[in-house]
Amino acid sequence: MKHIRNFCIIAHIDHGKSTLADRLLEYTKTVVITENQMLDDMDLERERGITIKSHAIQMDYTLNGEAYQLNLIDTPGHVDFSYEVSRSIAACEGALLVVDASQGIQAQTISNLYMAIDNDLEIIPVLNKVDLPSAMPEEVEDQIIDLLGVKRDEIIRASGKTGEGVEAILKAIIERVPAPKGDPEAPLQALIFDSVFNSFRGIIAYFKIVNGTIRTDDFVKFYSTKKEYYAEEIGVLKMQLSPRKELKCGDVGYIISGIKTSREVKVGDTITHVKRPCAKAIEGFQEVKPMVFAGVYPIETEDFEDLRSSLEKLQLNDASLTFQPESSLALGFGFRCGFLGLLHMEIIQERLDREFDMDVITTVPNVQYMVTTKKGELLDVHNPSSLPEPTLIEKIEEPYIRASIITNTEFIGSIMTLCLSKRGELIKQEYISGSRVEILFDMPLGEIVIDFYDKLKSISKGYASFDYHQNGFRESKLVKLDILLNSEPVDALSCLTHVSNAESLGRRMCEKLKDLIPRQQFDIAVQAAIGAKIIARETIKAVRKDVTAKCYGGDISRKRKLLEKQKRGKKRMKQIGNVQVPQKAFLAVLKLD
Repeated sequence: MKHIRNFCIIAHIDHGKSTLADRLLEYTKTVVITENQMLDDMDLERERGITIKSHAIQMDYTLNGEAYQLNLIDTPGHVDFSYEVSRSIAACEGALLVVDASQGIQAQTISNLYMAIDNDLEIIPVLNKVDLPSAMPEEVEDQIIDLLGVKRDEIIRASGKTGEGVEAILKAIIERVPAPKGDPEAPLQALIFDSVFNSFRGIIAYFKIVNGTIRTDDFVKFYSTKKEYYAEEIGVLKMQLSPRKELKCGDVGYIISGIKTSREVKVGDTITHVKRPCAKAIEGFQEVKPMVFAGVYPIETEDFEDLRSSLEKLQLNDASLTFQPESSLALGFGFRCGFLGLLHMEIIQERLDREFDMDVITTVPNVQYMVTTKKGELLDVHNPSSLPEPTLIEKIEEPYIRASIITNTEFIGSIMTLCLSKRGELIKQEYISGSRVEILFDMPLGEIVIDFYDKLKSISKGYASFDYHQNGFRESKLVKLDILLNSEPVDALSCLTHVSNAESLGRRMCEKLKDLIPRQQFDIAVQAAIGAKIIARETIKAVRKDVTAKCYGGDISRKRKLLEKQKRGKKRMKQIGNVQVPQKAFLAVLKLD
């Protein structure tokens, strides 16, 4: 065990984690690098240049004549995937904190760092991209010293591109990161930190052994699901799976036991032996709490069961996705899905399309509200259509977040204006170094869900970094805004909004829908309503056919007779005519500004 080191790489998005991981793999001769970001194996990750999944891999390295086994977990950097990071951190004893020498410390760096410190990890600060002409190594080192309180000579200068400093990093990992602690003779205790679905072999769970030993064909059970299996194959994670006869305390590996259903493997669960079980599960496992909810519906209703199985397979690979069936008058049967944020929602939509060939419609995203009725009942509302009647509601509470924004001083004014327009309250601002400032706001989660991140990036020219965590519920004056087409409510377009925003939002939605809904043979009234009160209206004019074209000459009454006949037909059509809302109308409501 004293020759094992488990560590992860944490950083803000785009600070060069995956490229640095490539250099470590290349230097330890684990794999021949054929393309950049070897660990980012999903097409989506390559296209967007971001890490979506944590990736685990084992490297062998010799220092001073002793052979060491290094288990590396590369983690995502975007705030939406912080659950992935927290699981990876739980499986490690050390972390490389990578900071971009040209950008300095950013919000997600600090958030991931606190997560690692909470888990008592040994932190090794690495200054990456020092070869760039825009690098400011001294200034950024000062920031790291202020943040971590380390000595200047403990910070390693490196470059994922040129390979500078890689040897120093490997040496620091072996010297500074403690070896895993545990008792190889104790009952088996292994923490599951990830799982993937393989269509031939079922579910493959990745784990780290905290205590005990596991051998091939052992009879094991999963602690929280109480399911029992034979370990058909165990092994370690190289670029491909590499089988072993036994894995000991401190090892990171995988287990294949022919599990077919995704509900039987929970990330964060504990594996133990059936005959000699451990006394209690490993602490720190928590059910992930989604922040944003949206309805996902198949375009063809008969695809409902296919969508269910696709979501189950995705959930294996991404434990933070939650879903439950729901139905809508406009869209039929589908699922109410919970996501960690908007990027997460976008990625899931894209993966459904690419990996499972599912065409889906997604409704307007919203957050979870707590509703207290006049009878004193407390309801969780994830969907505006399940809100009780306004006369039955005592109060509605909405989730608030504590947002941390790190930016250059020149953008403070415009960022404050943006946050205050989203009903934010300034908590404090403090200067981190020279021209960098951290601003803390309390804001309603519902206000930042749609376009806040994009706006923040555009007004700060991409310099502001943003991170948030939940900060309880507060009572708010919220109303349900309904959209009616020819007096029929479209439940998929309903949303909950603050009283102060309701009128302008209703007006903007009506104007947008007027442009997007195709004209019919009859007039369509597009209305926005709060309860029974109509607050905005637009009319989509009918497509007219000139019925009097064939009538030339003669008395005016002949023309009038034809027009009256057309009028009666249009009236009858309006009674039975239903309006089709195109998919782009649902999406356009998100991008109202």
